[in-house]
Amino acid sequence: MTRIRRTLGAEHPREGRVPPPVPYFWTETPEALSTALRCDLGGLPSDEAARRLTRYGANVDAPPSIEGSLNAVLRRLLEPLSLILLVAALVSATSGDWIGGAIIAVILALSIGLDTVQEGHAVRTAEALRRSVALKAEVRRDGAFVTIPVDGVVPGDVIRVRAGDIVPADALIIEAGAFTAAEAALTGEPYPVEKRPGSVNAASPAEASNALFRGAVAQTGEAVALVVSTGRATMFGAAAAALGETAAPSPFQRDLREFGLVVARLTIALVVAVLALRVAFGRPVLDSLLFAVALAVGLTPELLPMITTVTLSRGALRMAKRKVIVKRLAAIHDLGAMTILCTDKTGTLTSAEIVLSGSLDGAGREDPRAAKLAAIAASLGGDRGSLDAALVRAAPESAAGWRLEGRRAFDFARRTGSVLAQGPEGALLIVKGAPEVVVPLCRWRREGGLDRPLTDTERAQALDRVRALAAEGQRSIAVASRTGAGAAALDESELVLDGFCAFADPPKATAAAAVARLAAAGVRVKVLSGDDPVVVRRLAGLVGLNAETTLSGSEVAALSDDALAVRVREVDAYGRLTPDQKVRVVRALKGTGAVVGFLGDGINDAPALRQADIGLSVEGATGVAQAAADMILLAPDLEVVADGVTEGRRTFANILKYVRMGASSNFGNMLSMAAASVALPFLPMLPTQILLNNLLYDLSEVGIPFDGVPPAASAEPQVWDMGSLIRFAAVMGPLSSLFDLATFALLLIAFGAGPETFRTAWFLESMATQILVIFVIRTNGRSWRDRPSAALAASSLAALAVALALPFTPVGPWFGFVVPPLPVIMAVVAITVAYLGLAELVKPLALAGRAAAGPGHALSRPQGRPRPA
Repeated sequence: MTRIRRTLGAEHPREGRVPPPVPYFWTETPEALSTALRCDLGGLPSDEAARRLTRYGANVDAPPSIEGSLNAVLRRLLEPLSLILLVAALVSATSGDWIGGAIIAVILALSIGLDTVQEGHAVRTAEALRRSVALKAEVRRDGAFVTIPVDGVVPGDVIRVRAGDIVPADALIIEAGAFTAAEAALTGEPYPVEKRPGSVNAASPAEASNALFRGAVAQTGEAVALVVSTGRATMFGAAAAALGETAAPSPFQRDLREFGLVVARLTIALVVAVLALRVAFGRPVLDSLLFAVALAVGLTPELLPMITTVTLSRGALRMAKRKVIVKRLAAIHDLGAMTILCTDKTGTLTSAEIVLSGSLDGAGREDPRAAKLAAIAASLGGDRGSLDAALVRAAPESAAGWRLEGRRAFDFARRTGSVLAQGPEGALLIVKGAPEVVVPLCRWRREGGLDRPLTDTERAQALDRVRALAAEGQRSIAVASRTGAGAAALDESELVLDGFCAFADPPKATAAAAVARLAAAGVRVKVLSGDDPVVVRRLAGLVGLNAETTLSGSEVAALSDDALAVRVREVDAYGRLTPDQKVRVVRALKGTGAVVGFLGDGINDAPALRQADIGLSVEGATGVAQAAADMILLAPDLEVVADGVTEGRRTFANILKYVRMGASSNFGNMLSMAAASVALPFLPMLPTQILLNNLLYDLSEVGIPFDGVPPAASAEPQVWDMGSLIRFAAVMGPLSSLFDLATFALLLIAFGAGPETFRTAWFLESMATQILVIFVIRTNGRSWRDRPSAALAASSLAALAVALALPFTPVGPWFGFVVPPLPVIMAVVAITVAYLGLAELVKPLALAGRAAAGPGHALSRPQGRPRPA
């Protein structure tokens, strides 16, 4: 009582303040809560309800904070890579290359525009959440029940909920009659939950049998309850608040930012060093500045946004063919980098459809009679709940030839239901219900078609078998019968125990194979469910996960963040988790350095979907879960996830190809230019020629998104490894520079070339080596064994053809080119061939011992396979 007073506050809260959530309110009595809420159990007067509505606000979720379009654009424009591209566009334009500057600007604008358009998930999520809540509610005002808009419900109201209604607020039950609620979307419990007044000491909402939660759907009966929390203070509203928060940068966004910072530092260092050295050697300051900035532009991977967008878009199209709809393009990379997949149980590992798993006689032997009689009762007079539906599906023709003579509906006080039927066996009373209630009503048991006396020992043994089924995660009902006629036959006594029906939410047929496939691909699967830990443990064992240890929600709540970070490394199964506990587990896993995916379909999964690096939902999931997810699986199957992981890694591998090529060729080329600019009395290449060189090289790479990827490249999770990137550039870049210096020496010493011939010859050599080496460094294996795609070959050779032909056309002089002598051309050809041969030999050194299995391994860091528990 003291805790409730302290939570709700003794003083009136200021106007508009959200009512604070009341922790574990179901552990309190209605009288204690009504005292703390300053109301009585007869409902509120209209004037007091109006005051509370003003004080606490409407029973709605807070709209998410929406970033304006201008702010969104500016935020992206201030990213390191975007700033570099912006400067590159300005420099290109001011140095006379308007076409190059315009191309860079358009690429940057398209990239920022696409990212800005992608934003809107939070708004759509909150809107889907709002639409999924009841629009009307029944409340007791001025002593009578009236229907009001759901946003008018306030703490202290007394509400009435009937079958088919959506619960409008979190409330404590005052009275109930045969009331059940579907809470699968909130707690993960696949069965309808019986709700009744009474005391509960459990900390988990899933065990709060005396509480109603906003967003649950009433299945049967009627309940009257005292509203404790509304709007954002409800369990449902907490999910909405989490979805409205700004999402943390994804792994792909973090990697791109880190790459942009590396390029920015290198660019600034190069500009300063070249400018300082040229000025120190007495070169003109303005020429030196333009040349240094042109070098910086040459280092800029201006086509990276385009390559990234096109590659990810093609990946999204391929994933659509594999039944995966991509909502956030960058999520494709994140899926490929995923090392841990957390999944809900219901609807993902299981079909979310209760099925009849067994029909047993009283001695525990397989016998179809119990299921047959139960199906007759369900068909003729059942409540159409999930258990009755499972019985009818298992034996759809069972009621043929039977007609209903009388019915006693299932009563949660008696915990039994019965029908009197007339059919092939004459008049027959069929009783089904809770085993601990039905078994004591039986005097006989059926065995081999005969009725035998049921002893107390046999009763105890029968209930032990029921408990054993429960320990395996199966729910049971007992089925009994009695022949008779007339009204007296509805008396549930003197019964014959026909047996038991067992039910389960079984794993999908493909679940175990999919878990094994993901494990082989380096992705460890963990089950985070709101269902009973016993059920979760059994399911985990069936699909091949470590089921030795299961953490419950109460155990997670008792752990500190540091302690939880230790436990999550080993535990694969979690049960009775609340939405915020799922978020804690996901956050703890991310804290270990893992890239975490979450697959869920319920409202209770939405916050964890938001928290995960990659959120996955399924077709048929709640609108909230779908809106919170980054991808939607059209087939709710882990096999589809495994296909998506493979496709994500293929896409990532092609993005890495562009980064690898730019890191080696651009760096080597700019290094050569920087050295030559200091040593030579003239500029080794004019700023416009540098920009042309860079533009043609970038155009040669536009076929990368269409290139093939060997299967070995998708064998393990990958993330960008800047150390590998720098090491690759540090080997392949200077190698390129070595041949550039050889070209310089040959042109100056052997041929005595003047500035125009020197620049033309070096332009040709630079373009030939840069573009042709694409076919060498695009793969970790030998280039002749892994052929490029037709698109990449066409784009590369077309760009090379333009570069080689340019000096021999009338356009050549515009760029300062001249027609070089034949001996110079032959020397350039020889140097190019020698460079390509040596690049093929040195490539393994640049890869620093990484397996030459495919392009995905060269610049990425394998996350490794899941560590066995």
